[in-house]
Amino acid sequence: MDFDLTDEQRLLKDSVDRLIADRYDFESRKRFLAEPDGFSRENWATFAELGLLALPFSEEHGGIGGGPVETMIVMEAFGRGLVIEPYLATIVLGGGLLRHGGSAAQQSEILPQVAAGETSLAFAHVERSSRYDLADVETRAKRDGEGFVLDGEKGVVLHGATADKLVVTARVAGGRRDRGGIGLFLVDGNAPGVLRRGYPTQDGAQAAEITLETVRVGPDAALGDPEGGLAAAERVVDEAIAALSAEAVGLMGEMQDLTVEYLKTRKQFGLSVGSFQSLQHRAADMVVASEQARSMSYFATMMSGSDDAAERARAVSAAKVQIGRSGRFIGQSAVQLHGGVGVTMEYRVAHYFKRMTVIETLFGDADFHLARLAESGGLFGTA
Repeated sequence: MDFDLTDEQRLLKDSVDRLIADRYDFESRKRFLAEPDGFSRENWATFAELGLLALPFSEEHGGIGGGPVETMIVMEAFGRGLVIEPYLATIVLGGGLLRHGGSAAQQSEILPQVAAGETSLAFAHVERSSRYDLADVETRAKRDGEGFVLDGEKGVVLHGATADKLVVTARVAGGRRDRGGIGLFLVDGNAPGVLRRGYPTQDGAQAAEITLETVRVGPDAALGDPEGGLAAAERVVDEAIAALSAEAVGLMGEMQDLTVEYLKTRKQFGLSVGSFQSLQHRAADMVVASEQARSMSYFATMMSGSDDAAERARAVSAAKVQIGRSGRFIGQSAVQLHGGVGVTMEYRVAHYFKRMTVIETLFGDADFHLARLAESGGLFGTA
């Protein structure tokens, strides 16, 4: 199988790498975090100008028509830069839900605005008792004439406090854990009855707790079938896991590079600590773990576009298991090999490890996905 990038993909990679190198040094990132929205609106506008926000959308919707590989390229670069802008929340999750679940009218109206950086999105699906189960939904959408009334609570909504529109999972019919009867509803972030409480997450990004109290929406708010939104949600989450895997590879690569550079410059007993064989072995193990994660990231990227839901789910679960294990090992090794400075907020390695820890828990940790993979018969399924 050919893993070489096309000329266009190499140009994209060079462009994004250069952008991150120019804009995302460690001190600049601190300034972005201190801005009112928790990220840089100027950077977001630049992403739009460069076409990064338009990347996965079709040309008829103001996009470029890129695929999973292009998203992987961008997310890996964003991992290296510890980018905090809401690319995952708006483009991968929100935009993905519109691409896969929205009507032609919804796509034509909203996606060009998203691609231009004018509208941001957030996916509100987590509930207090749902853990990683997308089908565990208590939020209700009761029919009200031709429209719906939404009531419920959602948590850990990535960039939910600043999003212009929310895509909310709500149950129209069935019991709490039934796979049927779940709809996806597009809700204005400032609609009457929408209460949002934003807060920073462990990695410095932003999330929100959202309460929906008698929120009225029209019939055009439902993405597709009001009772059949789960399949689209699961597909988009699989795509998000592939994107997060690529971001994690970027994080691991940067932690590895920072650690090797530190070992070369830090001196102990008059010698560079990198000359000690035991530390060289640990650095070599970090390279192996990083390459294992990269291979699984490629696999998840290739499979994220599959129409076979079971096959796609097995692939992203396998990637999530390896990403979680490799990320934890590389992060712990980087902190240990840096000594005391590795856990300080003044040094970059600590921030990379924090982001890696958050990625491990998003949409299911390694243990969850290992169990899911085992239940489905392993990576290649049962015969």
